[in-house]
This record gives sequence, C-alpha cells and structure tokens, in this order.
Amino acid sequence: MKPFRHNFGIVCLLAVFTANAGELPAAEGKGTASQPVAAELQSLQGTWEGVAVGDKSHAKITITVTGRSLHFHRDAKFWFETTITLPSGTDPQQLHATIKDCPPPSGDSIGKVVVAIFKIEDGALTLATGDPETPPKSFKATENSGVTFYELRKVQTQKENTQPTPGK
Repeated sequence: MKPFRHNFGIVCLLAVFTANAGELPAAEGKGTASQPVAAELQSLQGTWEGVAVGDKSHAKITITVTGRSLHFHRDAKFWFETTITLPSGTDPQQLHATIKDCPPPSGDSIGKVVVAIFKIEDGALTLATGDPETPPKSFKATENSGVTFYELRKVQTQKENTQPTPGK
C-alpha cells in the first residue's frame, strides 16, 4: 500500500503544479523564459533537488521552475511537465499545477490539477501534497494522514556557476 500512496502523492504534487492553467495568458508557452515572472513566482525559479520524506529508496526528485513552467522528474518513467499558479490569500501558500505532459501510461493525467502547499525556509523548499483537489492544512506530519512531503534544496546550474573572473 505504501508504494501506491507514494506514487499517488507524487501525482498529487504534479497536479498541484499544473492547476489553473486556464488562467494563463494564451500567448504563454514555449517562450515563457523571456516573459517577466510574477513576483510571487520569483522565489521558486531555478532547479531544486531532494527526496520524498520517508521514501526508503531515496530516489532523487528534481524540480525545475522556469517562469510558470514546472518540470518534475524522478526517472525516465516518472516525470511531469506542468504550468503553475500561486493563488493569493492562502495560508499556507498553495501551488496549483496543471499537468501538460507526462510519460505513458499516465496520459490520463494530462489536464489534471494538483494542489499542494509549500514553503521556502533557510534555502529549503518543502512541498506537501495529499488529496489532488484539497491541499494539506499544515506541514505537520500525522500518522496515516495520506500527505506526502518533499524536501528539496536549490542547486546552482552550470550557467549560474560561470561568472567572469574580475580583471580578465
């Protein structure tokens, strides 16, 4: 039952990152990197790596956020491309993700919205997912709550590491 709950949690996380895609401007798409990013999305921009809390396999999760696009990747058979929105006035902060693409046989997930809560503290991104349509109420873990927690840290990309040396 635990593998099912873990995968369900990941699918829920992905759904959170793809919610409210209908609210995005029609012109947004592949060119999102050149468009301005809303202030509320700034802190999520970049690449984050970590794990699902309690996952004994310690499978690495990578989340890359560029503009309103979020790519979730665990392995070649478990990844999701999503569009995200952050509804205002939620406490804790919610993230809605609308699934745009995923590997087969998960094609029936396309168009679904995943709702999660998140926080960024001390350079760590914590995401919590549960029921796809109802986000968890807090970051406190309870036994058999059905909530999956992800702990991730921002990583520097090669591009971020290549800064010119002063005086050269």
